[in-house]
Amino acid sequence: MLETCVSIDLPLAVDRDAGEPMNAQLVAQLRAAMREGRLASGERLPGSRALAGLLGVSRTVVTEAYEQLYAEGWLEGRHGSGTYVTAGVAADPAPIARPVPEARRADAAGALDLRPGIAWIGALDTPAWRRAWRLAAGMPPRQRQEPHGVAELRAALADYIRRSRGVTCPVERLLVTRGATNGLDLLAAAVLRPGDRVGVEEPGYPRAREVLAGRGAVPVPCPVDGHGLIVDGLPDGLRLIHTTPSHQYPLGGVLPVPRRQALLAWARRTGALVAEDDYDGEFRYDVAPLPALYDLDPDVVVYLGTTAKILTADMGVGWLVGRPDLVAAVAARREQLNDRTAVVPQHALRLLLERGDLDRHVRRMRGEYARRREVVVRVLDGLPLRGETAGLHLVVELPGGVAERVVGEAAERGVLVEAIGRGLVIGYGAAPALADLREGCEVVRDLLSRT
Repeated sequence: MLETCVSIDLPLAVDRDAGEPMNAQLVAQLRAAMREGRLASGERLPGSRALAGLLGVSRTVVTEAYEQLYAEGWLEGRHGSGTYVTAGVAADPAPIARPVPEARRADAAGALDLRPGIAWIGALDTPAWRRAWRLAAGMPPRQRQEPHGVAELRAALADYIRRSRGVTCPVERLLVTRGATNGLDLLAAAVLRPGDRVGVEEPGYPRAREVLAGRGAVPVPCPVDGHGLIVDGLPDGLRLIHTTPSHQYPLGGVLPVPRRQALLAWARRTGALVAEDDYDGEFRYDVAPLPALYDLDPDVVVYLGTTAKILTADMGVGWLVGRPDLVAAVAARREQLNDRTAVVPQHALRLLLERGDLDRHVRRMRGEYARRREVVVRVLDGLPLRGETAGLHLVVELPGGVAERVVGEAAERGVLVEAIGRGLVIGYGAAPALADLREGCEVVRDLLSRT
């Protein structure tokens, strides 16, 4: 049944009988109003109690919707004053048509691995997992592989990333890859020429820099802060920029909406492509996973995803989403390179998606990783932490030189962690159990207390 329609200079309504939760309905309507300019930058929203009363819903529905939009950067609070549309948020401009341009981890037997980027594989030994692989292995071989990927998997993936990441994706915009890094490599092979300048976050994902440089491009470091990529001052002349807006790697910032809009405006003005690497966007612990940057401007953003963090890197399946003409160019270049995604893993993933097994696994793992994150945060309480609200790792900010020393001393005590220029990166995906994770973090805590 449709509830009362209210106005804050625009209609809002929630439907109790819809399949979507009421707070999600409200989030979508408010987000659309801000994107379309019907709610302007700096405009005040009703208080949660007042809006709940007008809509005829519980206050929790409104507060959860506001919390989600706070986390995404659409809303801001002003002490003693209320809730406002974030200053600087601008309505989306009309799309501008653009022509299409022609072994990090060493083995350490017996060590506890707390380095970032590793998912916990202990949860995969389930009847659903084994059934999917058994049925996939029994599929008849194909005479010729389709460079876009298995059609049935593309359809299932398009539905999954729409539900999980807010990415509107017709199948002609999706190409199956071997992972996010493979997707970036294929994109670079299709659109870059030797000597092209490409932006990379600094600090950022080292493998992305290596991939782009391997295609003859010249990486240009682009600074980040606690909120992610610093968009003001991005240089002209970049052909592409690689970014991790939903959970910046490694510092963990979430790119605010005004910066997202400024980044897209910069890309439209300069003709650059934005490669959005959504390496662990499914795992957020304070609010629902944040929508992907891609949906704000599908013409300038190429969305890269992978199963490496939600399942295992050994599966070797990911996806690239972009404009149909750009995806066609990537597929054609892929044919030339004779690059393929193995068919059996594609069918295994398809079966996990079609039967709902992947969604159930992600929900289980979100709870599991939330518990692991809580252990790390509790043991390291009092230390300056970054990026602890999402993903599979966090950063302990440290003075220069301290992190490198702790990495070496921790390894001597059987715990593997990584250092970046600004601190220590601790991953909590690979630990076999919570007790192991707690013990490893206590080693790190002890070493830090000595320094």
